[in-house]
Amino acid sequence: MLNIEYSFHAKRFLKKADKLLMLRIIKRIEKLSEEPFPSEIVRVEKYTKEKVFRIRVGDYRISYSVFHDKNLLFVVDIDKRERVY
Repeated sequence: MLNIEYSFHAKRFLKKADKLLMLRIIKRIEKLSEEPFPSEIVRVEKYTKEKVFRIRVGDYRISYSVFHDKNLLFVVDIDKRERVY
């Protein structure tokens, strides 16, 4: 199981989100910490320095990176689909 760390943008989104949405997203992120590469992930091409992946939760997207050497799942961004791309 990987440790989870959130970026400033991801924390801000979770603070502003309604409770039900926040719980759905946090539950999905916890599943990602156990299995960081499920079959439905897609690699985000706009990041060139590190590998960033995204996964869908309803109309929202979670962008994250995995650092195995640090045992870390870093949540880069969470937002609606039209604002992420």
